[in-house]
Order: sequence, then structure tokens, then C-alpha cells
Amino acid sequence: MSAASSPPGLLAGRYHLERELGRGGMGVVYRARDLLHEQFGEPSSSVALKLLGEAFSACPDAHVLLYSEFAMTRSLRHEHVVRVFSFEVDTASRSAFFTMELMHGITLDRLLLECPDGLPWRALQPIAVQLLDALLYTHQQHVLHGDIKPANVMMSEAGVRLFDFGLGHAQAQVAAGLPSLSRNRFTAWTRAYAAPELLAGGALTAAADLYGVACIVYEFAQGKRLGEREATPGLKRPRQLPRHCWPALRTALAVDPERRTVTVGELREALGCRRRAWYL
Repeated sequence: MSAASSPPGLLAGRYHLERELGRGGMGVVYRARDLLHEQFGEPSSSVALKLLGEAFSACPDAHVLLYSEFAMTRSLRHEHVVRVFSFEVDTASRSAFFTMELMHGITLDRLLLECPDGLPWRALQPIAVQLLDALLYTHQQHVLHGDIKPANVMMSEAGVRLFDFGLGHAQAQVAAGLPSLSRNRFTAWTRAYAAPELLAGGALTAAADLYGVACIVYEFAQGKRLGEREATPGLKRPRQLPRHCWPALRTALAVDPERRTVTVGELREALGCRRRAWYL
């Protein structure tokens, strides 16, 4: 079973593909109209629909890769995490896909292009805190994202949405014997945000997710990507990051995961608090 290189305009007799919204290392996401909901008068009948990209659709177990992501995220319910709806198969084209909420806004990689000098802290702080809230929740549900980067975070009037768990890992999924991703088959991480231990072939951990968020915060606060390095001690505080936030962020950026001792919750607390007045 595989996704066609050029998907049909109608999937499962129900979803009319309108246009491509984006593509990543594994899949392609389209805006689609749910004709069934539309027929019953649903005012918001549009959804986002994810198919595997051409590179993965040729795999004999391609549908397993897609179902792995769906199974991992179907029970997540958080205001800053994308909500998935259903996993389906178009029998005519033998294409597996799943649907999710249609998000409106701009991804953080696009926002970085529009703001090459980064963001002032008053604008960056709520983005960082909401992203860490989303990550803290997913980790509490024993789900690791695996690919934290600006392109996988949407910014809208309602705040941020973390999406694309295609490289993630869910402990409950493994324990239940559900299909999971074999990481030794490919490397699809973006080097600028992937934890060094992942690039070296190490296991995905909560600390690796934390590193990705820290890289995003650093880039927005400095107006420049962190870049590859061998050690953290020489790292300078980003110019738009408050001094009291730097110790926690610097620890989260440690190259050695053993030295990345701050937790997601602790980084969220450090970035979320306001600097105390000098007279308190």
C-alpha cells in the first residue's frame, strides 16, 4: 500500500484535495474539503490531510509509517498541540492518509524569514512558553516529538500549535505492540535543531526534544542560528534574552546530553517568569 506520486483529487469518496500546504521529510499535507460534513451543513468542513511523500510511499510498509504517527497523536488533547481526527485508506489509489485540524497562521520558519533579526523578548516569551507547555504535556503522555524545529510549529492568533510527530516515539504504542518507526532506516532530522546525540545515532529522549526547543528560542532571541559546536561554555547570551533566563537556556543547549540537566518544566518556569524588581 502506498501513496500515489500525484494523489487523486478525491480521496475515500469524501475528501476533495484543494492545495498543498507543506511537505517535510516524510509526508505532504494538503488542505481538503470534507464533502460528507459539508453535505450535512457543517460550516467548517475543511481539514488538513497528510499523505506520505514520494520517497516513503514506495516502501512496502509505508502505511505503517503513517499509522504510527496517527496512533501516537490521536489521544493528545492540548490547546497547543495539533488535533488529529481519523486514519483512512483510499482503496482506488491504495493511499493511506489521516486527517487533522486545519491550522491557520504562519509556521515559525516563515516567521524567522520575516523577522531576520529575531523577536523582542515581549513577543518571543509567549511563543516559547506555549511551545514548552505543549512539549511538557506530550512528555507527560509519554510521547516524544522527535523533530522539534520552526517548520513544525504554527503561530496563529490563538497561539502556537506543535505538529508533525512523524519522527516521534510513544511508549504506550510500543507496549501495546502497535507499529512504530524504525529509526535506523533513515535520517530525516534538520541538523540545525536535532540534538547531537540523535545525529550520532543515539536514542530519542526528552532531553533531545528539549534541545530542539532551546535552539528555536536561541535563534529567535539572537536573530541567528546556533550552528554546530563542540562545547557550550563559550556560548554567548542571545542579545534579546533576559539575563535571568540564560542559565537555564544555556544548560538546555548543552552538547552532551548528560550535561543537559534542566527539564522541560524547569526551562518553562525560567522563561515564563518575570525578572524580580530590584527592591523586592
